[in-house]
Amino acid sequence: MYPYHNRIKQRINNGELIGHEYVEKYKNISPCLLLHFSTEPKIRPIREHRFMEYEVILNEID
Repeated sequence: MYPYHNRIKQRINNGELIGHEYVEKYKNISPCLLLHFSTEPKIRPIREHRFMEYEVILNEID
């Protein structure tokens, strides 16, 4: 099993995150937090039940 969130957090810590946005729908995920990275894969979607977890991380780096 791919450690999806662990890898995303590692990329954030490495300084690869260039932006984020909340969207109403992304593919089959609604609502969705999109994380934009400088390296591939450029976009990583986050489901609503993880929003609070990522808001803490995003607030720490702002």
